[in-house]
Amino acid sequence: MKYVLIFFMLGFPIGVIAQQLTNIESVEYDPVQSRFLVSNGNRVIEVDGDGQPVGYFGTAPRADFGMEVMDGKLFTIVSSSVRAYDLATSLQVMNTPVSGAQFLNGMASDGNGRIWVTDFTAKKIYELDVSDLNSPVVTEVVSSTGQTPNGVTYDGANNRLVFVTWGAQARIKQVDLTTYEVSDLLLTSLTNMDGIDHDGEGNFYTSSWQPTPRIMRFSEEFTVEEQLTAPGLSSPADICYAMEIDTLAIPNSSSSTVTFLGFSSASVVDRSITPDLVCHPNPITESSYLEFMLPQSGLTRIVLTDPAGREVMVILEENLSAIRHKIALTGLAIRPGVYICTVRQGSYVASVRVSKT
Repeated sequence: MKYVLIFFMLGFPIGVIAQQLTNIESVEYDPVQSRFLVSNGNRVIEVDGDGQPVGYFGTAPRADFGMEVMDGKLFTIVSSSVRAYDLATSLQVMNTPVSGAQFLNGMASDGNGRIWVTDFTAKKIYELDVSDLNSPVVTEVVSSTGQTPNGVTYDGANNRLVFVTWGAQARIKQVDLTTYEVSDLLLTSLTNMDGIDHDGEGNFYTSSWQPTPRIMRFSEEFTVEEQLTAPGLSSPADICYAMEIDTLAIPNSSSSTVTFLGFSSASVVDRSITPDLVCHPNPITESSYLEFMLPQSGLTRIVLTDPAGREVMVILEENLSAIRHKIALTGLAIRPGVYICTVRQGSYVASVRVSKT
């Protein structure tokens, strides 16, 4: 594959903010006040741009699953209703029941008065015209999604919704917003895909639970894929790509933590020569990552050794696919010095000299 995805970790903490977080499902970015909003045990909690909880968003706002920020409002799913709260005051400004809904889950918006919600149990998609908050209109636009729908995102450039499905051999599917026809984009080997969002460059990001928790990045046509790995992923749920700061926020529903991945550039760029293994930047900092392409799928072991060959640390040991990988090195607790980092999978071995100052 002749491409590279330029990937950096910004200075956001990848770690635990669990002192106030519990039963989280979804995260959204409020660009006006530079904060992330996280569904938190039916409540909504504010998290600032440094990843620190700063308190609850108002006293009454609720969010059970998907959320969307649009036009100065936070739209949330509460049981079988969609609610809206003013971002400046946190006051509720809309509460709209969705008749016949069984399990509302994922949410997307076009930024201009339209919202879509997936029904996990009924396998339906509803469209809400909320241009008039006093008289919202709810329409069932997809009566059967086939597989169980979960996260959903609006792709205005292609006039479509793109959603992921739950269960084994999960699919990525699309809804044509002219005809509302549903079609497959990609049949994956993943199980339990949960969230999906996209950046401003045509790349799509998905979260899934098995075979190991992971974030995948796909090209617009879903012909190029890459696995992004970061510490602490645990049942990653309804993700959010904050385009204003090029940061992907990942709520980990099992551990009630939030992981942030920052990108200096989200574009896909072709190149003809791909090194076997790269560490950048090197010497290792909190923003360093490993990049490599595996020739086949299988159990992969990444270790650090000292110059004498003594094993210092196992960075990763799990089954990885035959695609391009980025492994974040944030929080790598090693002493200053020179090390050899080795990726080994069957007969495939790649090594790079790294240092820590």
